[in-house]
Amino acid sequence: MRSFFKFFLAALLALVVFTLMGFLILFVVAGSIASSEKTTIAAKSVLFIDLSRSFKDKKTDNTLARLSGDRDIYSTSLYDVVRLLEHAKSDSSVRGIYIKCNENANGFAASEELRNALLDFRESKKFVIAYGDMISQKAYFVASAADKIYCNPKGMMDWKGFASQLFFVKNALKKLEIEPQIFYDGKFKSATEPLREEKMTDANRLQTTVWLGDVYHRFLLSVGGARNIDTATLHRYASAYMIQTASDAVKYNLLDGVKYDDEVKDEIRKKLGINGGDKIEFVQIGSYAEATSIQKYAADRIAVIYAEGDIVYGRGAEGQVGSDEFRNLISKARTDKNTKAIVLRVNSPGGSALASEIIWRETMLTREAGKPLVVSMGDVAASGGYYISCAADSIFAQPNTITGSIGVFGIVPNMQDFFKNKLGVTFDQVKTSPYADIGTTVRPLTEGEKKIIQAAIDTIYYDFKTRVAEGRKKDMPLVDSIAQGRVWTGSRAIQIGLVDRLGGLSDAIACAARMAKLKDYGLREYPEPASFWDRLKNSYGKAVKAKAIREELNYSEYQLYEQLQRIRQMVGTAQTRLPYDIVVE
Repeated sequence: MRSFFKFFLAALLALVVFTLMGFLILFVVAGSIASSEKTTIAAKSVLFIDLSRSFKDKKTDNTLARLSGDRDIYSTSLYDVVRLLEHAKSDSSVRGIYIKCNENANGFAASEELRNALLDFRESKKFVIAYGDMISQKAYFVASAADKIYCNPKGMMDWKGFASQLFFVKNALKKLEIEPQIFYDGKFKSATEPLREEKMTDANRLQTTVWLGDVYHRFLLSVGGARNIDTATLHRYASAYMIQTASDAVKYNLLDGVKYDDEVKDEIRKKLGINGGDKIEFVQIGSYAEATSIQKYAADRIAVIYAEGDIVYGRGAEGQVGSDEFRNLISKARTDKNTKAIVLRVNSPGGSALASEIIWRETMLTREAGKPLVVSMGDVAASGGYYISCAADSIFAQPNTITGSIGVFGIVPNMQDFFKNKLGVTFDQVKTSPYADIGTTVRPLTEGEKKIIQAAIDTIYYDFKTRVAEGRKKDMPLVDSIAQGRVWTGSRAIQIGLVDRLGGLSDAIACAARMAKLKDYGLREYPEPASFWDRLKNSYGKAVKAKAIREELNYSEYQLYEQLQRIRQMVGTAQTRLPYDIVVE
């Protein structure tokens, strides 16, 4: 037995030492990669932008990606791309841009910022060429900013109009004998419709028709201006399904030609003045970021705080807006004497009502302190996302930003019959007062309990409308008329006073500088990217799990999975959340 323990402890010690050495080697390798590799930009380089990659608002550390040989994955933020394209206008090493435009992983508001940056780049007279094998409508929206758009001769270009499809699980819950006890305020607050309806309510159909029509009109207007085609004609192309092949798109002037990839690259070589077959110096946008200094530094600075993701109570995880973290970030920026203004970039469908209130309080204290606070809205800044925005001195949005949705809901499922009839599980208890177990999911609510919960929802809704009325300087009847949980696009939100100006993050920062009377200023961006070790500890396992699920399910199934996961997170707490995921097909 003594020999067994001797060998066991020796093996255990060897395993611990080996593990520590492995982590040490990994750290050294990662550090050497991060410090030793310096990207240089060759003469006659061409920036490469792949629209299938999502440009998030917040920067992320990509050391792990580098270890796998990918220098560009998820490392460059949307605002970085905008600034890099502005810098490239005067960079003699950069001769043009090549856009890969099959799919577009970015939302319509983010795509608008990318598109505007490309249009601005074209003022330098450098070329912009877009190419795809199968070009989606959202990818074409960005690609339409190019000088030339080409498609594979045997490929296709999507041109069919927009659709937004919702799913409903009322009958599935009925089969499972689960009763979704639902409480909400706002006739348009349709977040719970998938649980209580078999199809859209009239109110939801109205708001969806309006916002989808607004996004589609913006799409047609932008494309029409770029291709010199009126919007009525473009709409007719879609209604009659006239674009079925890439050649059709050429015929109706949506494409400049059909070419294979090698033919497009030969055209680029001609523009660069190099011989056929010579290597084209393509530079991924992330690599260009490493080789280019775009950060501003000065004694006075503007804090840019990225509130991206679901709003949750507490610390929150990566990709979420945690009330503790963002309360501290806003407070830190407000009390920092060198920070002269704050820009809050909101890209969130909302979430916890309490967490939204906590973050709102910090924005209100900032406004009362007299430090300029400007909000820049991304793809979505709705419900809780609007809650945390409404106290700002000025609010910017893109025409196709989704905002508003001023409403509240709560869900307390009754799963008593599910447990009893489907699983054979029953519950019993002892309690010291009648309401000790209010909110439990293993029995139906009493009528008295329902009134208590609805009263709490009503109070939160009233507080939400009050915050909006005070922040936007409007009377309550007007706020109530534009609230009701209704979703608005940025173009309509500016008409009803929920938004002040149309524009992107650059415009919001310029506004903050004017309000603070700054001519020379630096930028400080928050939250700061997670360190390599934090990402290794906290994110790698989750990323592997998420990737495995995505690979197992198709796109529609994965969207359903995410929606069900989100519904599960909503249970038991008041929610100021967008009615549904904004998915346009």
